[in-house]
Amino acid sequence: MPMGISKLGPTHLLLSGLVAVLACLPGPDAWSADKTITIGTGSRAGVYFQVGRAICRLVNRSQAEHGIACDAPPSAGSIANLKAVREGRLQLAVAQSDWQYHAVHGTSRFAAAKADPDLRSVFSVHGEPFTLVVRRDAAISHLRDIQGKRVNIGNPGSGQRGTMEVVMRAMGWDKSSFSLANELPASQQSLALCHDQVQAMVYTVGHPNDSVAQAVRLCDAVIAEVSGNEIEKLVQDKPYYAFTLVPGGLYAGNPKDVRTFGVKATLVTSAKVDADTIYAITKTIFEDLDSFRRMHPAFAKLQPERMVRDGLSAPLHEGAARYFKERGWN
Repeated sequence: MPMGISKLGPTHLLLSGLVAVLACLPGPDAWSADKTITIGTGSRAGVYFQVGRAICRLVNRSQAEHGIACDAPPSAGSIANLKAVREGRLQLAVAQSDWQYHAVHGTSRFAAAKADPDLRSVFSVHGEPFTLVVRRDAAISHLRDIQGKRVNIGNPGSGQRGTMEVVMRAMGWDKSSFSLANELPASQQSLALCHDQVQAMVYTVGHPNDSVAQAVRLCDAVIAEVSGNEIEKLVQDKPYYAFTLVPGGLYAGNPKDVRTFGVKATLVTSAKVDADTIYAITKTIFEDLDSFRRMHPAFAKLQPERMVRDGLSAPLHEGAARYFKERGWN
């Protein structure tokens, strides 16, 4: 018998073995492969839920290759998702790019919690365009044409109102720039457009969208272009904005893509999630991107070169960066 073993009783041997086993286990902040990862999404009716489902469908389909199982339950959306990632209750989440920016910098709704130093980007997904919907008889084909018109700028506190105020400042406009600046919520603006109470409405939303489709269907509305030097500067100055398109063919009045800008839906994670897990998930999506594109109309025109760059305010996660480097994308 080796020296020293005879001095240890059964209890000491059991405790020593237990300590050795525990030493090999990951710490509370670690996350490794061969586990189920959970992705925070949004409501079942929204596109964020479809993003999570599409990712999980591809990850689970190839589980034998990487040992990762994936679940994407509905959630309260971007802000709740970002908080849950920070607290370790979610491994990944879908979040709007402007809220990703505020979370990583500790601004706006995240000021009390302060900056999240561990927040990491994985990639961006579809755009959520600032969408200008107009009556066909209003002689509006571009953002600049709404000056002097009857416009629904959105209800105070809404996302579209906040973005519209940003656009108005960029263009040097205020409410008096319009013959009428209505403040209806999104749920009422399509009918107001159809009843000619307003000639234009704005909506920051993923497409296809039921409210926009209603305006197109009921009153032959069309989507107008949002571009120009002012918008170029706005996107250049605000890292959470990106140029995007409303894809042609989604609505009857717009057979061609319409240029605009907006926020991006982004996939985020924490630096505490290990690199191999994020590498495997990233590789799974990008190496079967055609399948991903077919899973929802909003994904149809995703371009990998933009997904690895646009709307990403937090640093890239080590695992995603490794895969992108292999592909020559960063």
